Amino acid sequence: MKNYSTNQIRNVALLGHGSSGKTTLADAILYYGKAIERIGKSTDGTMTLDFDAEEKKRKVSVSTAVYSLELADSKLNIIDAPGLFDFAGGVCEAVAAADAGVIVISGKSGLTVGAKQNYQKLRDAGKSVAFFIGKLDSTHAHFYRVISALVANYGAVICPVVIPVIENDAVSCYVDLIENKAYAFDGITAKEHRMPVSTEIDNMRNMLLEAIASADEDLMEKYFAGEEFTKEEILKGLKSGVKNGDICPVFCGVQQSGAAVGTFIDTLTEIMPTAADCSYTTADGDTKEYSESGETAINIFKTIADPFVGKLSYFKVLSGTVGSDTKLINSRTGDEERLSKIVVLKGAKSEDAGKLSAGDIGAVAKLGDVLTGDTLSLKGNITAAAVKFPAPSLSVAVYPKSKGDEEKIASSLNRMTEEDPTIIIKNDKSTKELILSALGEQHIDVIVSRLKSKFGAEVELKQPKIAYRETIRKSVKVQGRHKKQSGGHGQFGDVWIRFEPTDSDELIFEDEIFGGSVPKNFFPAVEKGLRECTEKGVLAGYPTVGIKAVLYDGSYHPVDSSEMSFKLAASLAYKEGIPQAGPVLLEPISTLKVIVPDEMLGDVIGDINKRRGRIIGMEPIANKQQQIIAEVPDAEMSDFSTAMRSITQGTATFTMDLARYEEVPSNIAQKVIEASKE
Repeated sequence: MKNYSTNQIRNVALLGHGSSGKTTLADAILYYGKAIERIGKSTDGTMTLDFDAEEKKRKVSVSTAVYSLELADSKLNIIDAPGLFDFAGGVCEAVAAADAGVIVISGKSGLTVGAKQNYQKLRDAGKSVAFFIGKLDSTHAHFYRVISALVANYGAVICPVVIPVIENDAVSCYVDLIENKAYAFDGITAKEHRMPVSTEIDNMRNMLLEAIASADEDLMEKYFAGEEFTKEEILKGLKSGVKNGDICPVFCGVQQSGAAVGTFIDTLTEIMPTAADCSYTTADGDTKEYSESGETAINIFKTIADPFVGKLSYFKVLSGTVGSDTKLINSRTGDEERLSKIVVLKGAKSEDAGKLSAGDIGAVAKLGDVLTGDTLSLKGNITAAAVKFPAPSLSVAVYPKSKGDEEKIASSLNRMTEEDPTIIIKNDKSTKELILSALGEQHIDVIVSRLKSKFGAEVELKQPKIAYRETIRKSVKVQGRHKKQSGGHGQFGDVWIRFEPTDSDELIFEDEIFGGSVPKNFFPAVEKGLRECTEKGVLAGYPTVGIKAVLYDGSYHPVDSSEMSFKLAASLAYKEGIPQAGPVLLEPISTLKVIVPDEMLGDVIGDINKRRGRIIGMEPIANKQQQIIAEVPDAEMSDFSTAMRSITQGTATFTMDLARYEEVPSNIAQKVIEASKE
């Protein structure tokens, strides 16, 4: 592929709710651009940008895909993001790489939660936004209902550009409001159509003209003077308004047939900003333009980890130009990396790139210690702002189906975290479990499937064990005496220990020995014996915390006493004393922070209360949302993520952080103790 300059490049993300038709729209664009021979179908696995095996199997997008399309004298990098909430990490990657976004809405489903969330992500990132209302051939599709919802939510920025004409409950033609002409479509081919007389058309065109006038002072004067705008003036006003965020153009069509997609893409490439119009943010918060004359630098926005092909890093050129055999320094590690061969992406395929200019997107294979989010530059002194990925909300314990696969599974999962920053893997030392945390049930299902298909590792999933603790509430004094006589030297150790409650997470060991009743050289053995005992409590076998053990008396034998004898004596004292010291079970309590729309506040609070949660406070935040702060027992939260999806239709987000341990209510503690015995 030939090299394009920064002012010829557009990077556009396709975003939207699951099943809104994003990937089909991508296919329709590629078909219009003569890059593919037909528009694929999700049902038969022929979508160009749903090329992953999991996507073909599930008929949905699960990861971000890129296609570099040449259109006349410009280049369009299409970045297709998943729509399902479980794969929201892909949306973050797409928004980071794009300079603008098209939010795809189903004319049947309307303005959904996913569309609203993606709009906010683009706005927060300072990116231009357009809408495409598709699937207008579906039963009950209603373009004007969607427009009304957009205006109700976002106000005067909504600007129709292409609208359908509905006759006899079907779309008879589409009106290009810029030229004020009607077109009928035979597949993707446009044929001029008689211009219908319609109040809706007049109203929509007035919305367009008012938006254009608002974006330019000169056009505002002309508008109030009652003068007609030329096509060039309308495009100029649209481009200006889109760039500064005052206009969000709305297009429409049918993805599967390609109807009106050509009008959409032709206009989009006229009014959407090029990379030269855009900028990126550094880690220091500075804003820098994409410039071909600057120091060469690239930012890694996505990583694919494949056990056979190796690692493939998707990057965006921040400044300068980059070609094969370029050597750059990773600002995170300080290591030099050689870009042996750079390519442009065409879905599952790639094409050699001679060089890429600032603002362009490409990929490179087999870099060393390079992760998603890393910035590589000539001097290693440039770092782009980090992408904020959503925190995992669902955790499962991972067990191997075959013995001996533990190391293989752990290393494979760690490879997958390179590819997907929304996956977290940790070994829970308390429960001796490998914990996988991800964004939801479907996300975890894909991870497990890929473990098997890509790494040959099969696993079983279980609900994670709760990391209970045990402690004591009373002080006791007990003796531990170990005496054993056999042929030769015997064994003798005798200790008196006072056990007391304390706030420490670990055993506190002290001595109050006077007169040498226990020699000092045996103190470490006593402490070791006690520490080993605390690993398994007397109630349910959970680690014991909050204990202070004071060795205050004892006796020894000059021949038969040994370190082992005193270690065993300490163990006997522990087993005798702790059951007398009022042992209780403790459970982890976490601080829960939930962000939820105002109208769903009551339902979420009710769910938290049912989980033995305590509401600490609430505060209003942006976009008509509330933040709930509560304290909740971890034992009640295993299905909280699923409940929030159901209650809030995926609008709520939450975090949980361990705060402390508290005593388990007696009725629940008894069940835990009985379960441990079983």
